[in-house]
Amino acid sequence: PSVPFHDFPGFQRTEAPRPPGGKDLHAYPWDKSSLKSMPVDLQQFEKLDAYALKVNVKNSVEELVKALLKQARTDLEKVRAIWMWICHHIEYDVVGYHNKSQLSCKPIDVLQTGKSICEGYAGLFEQMCSIAGIHCMKLSGYSKGYGYKMGQTFTGDSDHAWNAVYLDGRWHLLDSTWGSGSVDDSFTKFTFRYNEFYFLTHPALFINNHFPDNSNWQLLKPTLTLKDFESNMLHNSNFYMLGLLTAHPETAVIQTVNGKASVSVDCRSATLFTFKLKGTDEHGLMTLKKHGMKLELYPQKTGSHKLQIFAKPSKASEEVYNCVLEYVLECKSVDKAMRFPKDLHQPVGPSWFTERQGFLRPSHPDPIIHTNDGRCAITFTLGKDISVFASLHCDNSSLTEDMGRRHIMQIHRGNQIELKIHLPHAGNFVLKIYAKKKSDPGNYDYIFNYLITCLNTEVKWPAFPQSYSKWAEDYEILEPLSGLLPANRNVQFKLKMHGIAKVLVQAENTYPLTQSRGYWEGTCNTSGCREVFVMVHENANHSFYSHVLKYEVETQ
Repeated sequence: PSVPFHDFPGFQRTEAPRPPGGKDLHAYPWDKSSLKSMPVDLQQFEKLDAYALKVNVKNSVEELVKALLKQARTDLEKVRAIWMWICHHIEYDVVGYHNKSQLSCKPIDVLQTGKSICEGYAGLFEQMCSIAGIHCMKLSGYSKGYGYKMGQTFTGDSDHAWNAVYLDGRWHLLDSTWGSGSVDDSFTKFTFRYNEFYFLTHPALFINNHFPDNSNWQLLKPTLTLKDFESNMLHNSNFYMLGLLTAHPETAVIQTVNGKASVSVDCRSATLFTFKLKGTDEHGLMTLKKHGMKLELYPQKTGSHKLQIFAKPSKASEEVYNCVLEYVLECKSVDKAMRFPKDLHQPVGPSWFTERQGFLRPSHPDPIIHTNDGRCAITFTLGKDISVFASLHCDNSSLTEDMGRRHIMQIHRGNQIELKIHLPHAGNFVLKIYAKKKSDPGNYDYIFNYLITCLNTEVKWPAFPQSYSKWAEDYEILEPLSGLLPANRNVQFKLKMHGIAKVLVQAENTYPLTQSRGYWEGTCNTSGCREVFVMVHENANHSFYSHVLKYEVETQ
């Protein structure tokens, strides 16, 4: 194909290099190696970038280029200086975009007004390169930019312009319009926000949202068809800049199967994710993996829903998640059984993140725990100096916050913690786990949650006994575990406690427990009383008892 060059006044014509071919081509799909089409060390550009930003020449394009090249030696540095200057000095002309008759895309006009649309950015870039003696092409084609709707088709004239530059014997792609910033949803306001991604972008990534009129300028082998471009998933630049590698499915529209759809993302390093389906994160189950995340969705309404996935690096202190993916979820049928409690927080289940917070070696690595008899026991190895708090929640249940806690019992053995859970009835429950440093006086921080499901409608476990502050962390109840004792019965007690002189069980009468091999054992009769207390004597010389446990007695 012939290479069209535009003649500008004062344009030194250099011999046009060869059209794109053989050695310019990159393999598609992306090989996950680099975000750029040639090795670039951004740290080496720091001085040059800072210099280029400060150059302030507006009288002619030649003068501007001359000033910029003072600090640039190689062709790559020349291109970089021009790129940096344009990205930081030319703003997108939202008014001109809506009223093209008033708009000039001539390089000198773009330079002097400091604003333009993509055509003007690409034209100015081309002319500045040409003055600097660098081969540069202005390319046009379709783009998935402002106003793009997922799954749409492209017809008619091209809607965007960008450039190819010839460096080190190969063609490379860049887009200074998208490098300079972004326009808001209503297309009325432009914000400068520099984006490194669009400088010498790897062609297998550039094709994601740029489809050139002439397919040779994809610089890919094999080249993609317009149909491929239309159906391919749009990954915006945040996706790659955050170190994400791939997403499945690879099509923009997902159909649910039996009311369920799954999405997964792979990434290079630990990344935090959130999602929104129709603006909320209620109808899904997201789990974090070492290298990515997995999301299962169960929309509770049929129809087309917008799904957005957000990410941020795990090291980021800011709360800001960036949108990295958008899908359309088409739901034909609803799986009512997978209606999650509204208290369920994303992500669900243990992960590298909970490990970082000191919850190691979970007995249940999966986010959902199924129990048939309404009981389960979850164990972790705890990091140093961690105090744990857990609560149980259920939609439309009479389970109060306080009772929700009473259906969980903590048992500590060395650095192991066991959470014993007895569900009050069948249903879907959220087990929330909080922690703090024992040495911190402050509040507990929420760490993560599990979904516990039980379908057995016979299940009806009473709460555990209520414990008081003198009940030490490493004490343990072997029996009775139920906080509700039968009336008029002899009940066997077996408790593991240490460092105390005497234990009494107070019902209508008082029953002492005897100590053998670290356990305190004995029986008590529940007739004639509504409550039973376990009391301890910490010191044999004192007459003072402390309450440690309280049981209720069934009414006749």
